[in-house]
Amino acid sequence: MKPLSIIEDADLIVEKLKLGELLAYPTEAVFGLGCDPDNEIAVHKLLALKKRPIEKGMILVANTYSQLLPYVDDGKIPMNMRNEIFSSWPGPVTWLLPASKQCPKWVTGNSELVAVRVSQHLVVSQLCELFGKPLISTSANVSGAKPATTPAHLFHQFDKTLLLVDGELGGANKPSQIRHGISGQTIRDN
Repeated sequence: MKPLSIIEDADLIVEKLKLGELLAYPTEAVFGLGCDPDNEIAVHKLLALKKRPIEKGMILVANTYSQLLPYVDDGKIPMNMRNEIFSSWPGPVTWLLPASKQCPKWVTGNSELVAVRVSQHLVVSQLCELFGKPLISTSANVSGAKPATTPAHLFHQFDKTLLLVDGELGGANKPSQIRHGISGQTIRDN
């Protein structure tokens, strides 16, 4: 199947996400896999595909911070961290922020925090804008394997029927940095 175009296939992309399908798409550094974060079946399908335990939680990626508000308890973000968090976006920094009561446990895993990022990558931003909310976003690889950096590598690891959104990688060398939104501590450096 040829890659889906954000412009030409916008309605199909949204329909597939609403139906619980998984998408592969380019991000800042590697190809990502994503789905609707509110669709428990889709998230479990993604976890099974990656062979990733649910306890680890997943990253939500968005076009704007306002898209993340249903999943984040904004009032619990310390005032001394707010400028650092919000000035890092859009960009390749994922923050662990207090999860809202409505944030699904299949997104947070065993944590009271939710991993969130506002992406600077055009394709990721357009996908979230089209869908009207964040997407689950995780590197396109089976847990423990190298993340896919080409469509060929992507389809070598996963079924060729996986839906791929067309676009180029953003040129970063490593996946996003992960930081703790309460302490400021770096969890994973990019």
